[in-house]
Amino acid sequence: MIKRLLAATSIATLCLFSAASAAENVEMWVRTGIGDAFKKVVEAYNSGHENKVVMTEVPFSELVQKYATAIAGGQAPDALSMDLIYNPAFAAAGQLEDLTDWAKSLPYFNSLSPSHVRLGTYQDRIYGLPLSVETSVFAWNKDLYKKAGLDPEKAPANWDEITANAEKIRALGDDTYGFYFSGGGCGGCMIFTFTPLVWGAGTDILSADSKTATLDTPQMRKAVDIYRNMVKKDLVPAGAASDNGANFLTFTNGKIGQQSLGAFAIGTLVTEHPDINFGVTLIPGVDGKPSSFAGGDNFVITKGTKKIDAVKEFLEYVYSMDGQKIMAKYGSLPTRGDIADKVLEGLDPRMQVGLKAISVAKTPYTLQFNDLINSANGPWASFTNAAIFGDDVDGAFSSAQSEMQSIIDSGQ
Repeated sequence: MIKRLLAATSIATLCLFSAASAAENVEMWVRTGIGDAFKKVVEAYNSGHENKVVMTEVPFSELVQKYATAIAGGQAPDALSMDLIYNPAFAAAGQLEDLTDWAKSLPYFNSLSPSHVRLGTYQDRIYGLPLSVETSVFAWNKDLYKKAGLDPEKAPANWDEITANAEKIRALGDDTYGFYFSGGGCGGCMIFTFTPLVWGAGTDILSADSKTATLDTPQMRKAVDIYRNMVKKDLVPAGAASDNGANFLTFTNGKIGQQSLGAFAIGTLVTEHPDINFGVTLIPGVDGKPSSFAGGDNFVITKGTKKIDAVKEFLEYVYSMDGQKIMAKYGSLPTRGDIADKVLEGLDPRMQVGLKAISVAKTPYTLQFNDLINSANGPWASFTNAAIFGDDVDGAFSSAQSEMQSIIDSGQ
């Protein structure tokens, strides 16, 4: 009898111990400023699951280097919210878990944001999946349109219209301008808002295999001319030439008639600048066909983590209807196309434009994204600034094309 009681007690104790030990804390790093969308979904997950996600914010400018250092020192977190542009480089270095079989087993895998999945893939294996989806869109201030005698409900369909509208808005005088962009060596800003002009026209700044710089095309020449023309006509504030991205949301001051922005700005405008009456549409290419930059973060898992099942459980929650609705409520676009309409039900209808952009959006695939594009001293940032604001357009094209190819070749 006593033996049976002791045995039963031991079994009960073992069960309690097993249940307790089954609960795990997933260490996850995110970039500072990731926003409420992800923070809220973590809170919701933690409140309803035994496993918990412990989120640590790291300054965006330090995150990639800090993660690489932590991996080398065996101190990396279990998972990371990584800017999707860096996914290929970490995958190529063998530092991420191969998620291919699990990812393809998800019933909604084929509906996940295609650009994010592409950037998460290396040598036909999947190392990253979409976490937060961002696209670039074109916004116009409806009140300034109306003051300038324009139809505030009519979205401009091409750059001739945008330029003509900018002229009428600038004619309002004072510190009201028709257009804005962050052109002061902000490579990330300009890949996000300027490159869609050539993507929509069917060209790119890199070849499909990322081994050749293809910057100097008639389409890019036309795109540069469009921006140069607006600068020369004083339709753009002078500060654009030195803006390194700090004033990317200048549109929110109510004195800019038109600007290409991120879809995230829709939520920012609605919640923080309700006085601005604005419309959004897709960014026209130089031939009128629209495109967009597919940005945001991929979810990656550090190779060798012992908590991979717990991490997967969390990501599946993010992909659930509840998780997707929480993310969308706080400004993130749905990562799952199959339930996107339901996820956005009841939210600001302008979010639909950001969602529509996903189908025409692109993201350059290269292991050298930072050196080529994001670096303030890199060829792309230097090119856009020199070509649009400088006096030697041919020289800007020649120099950037040569430097980009040199960087590409050195990485082969």
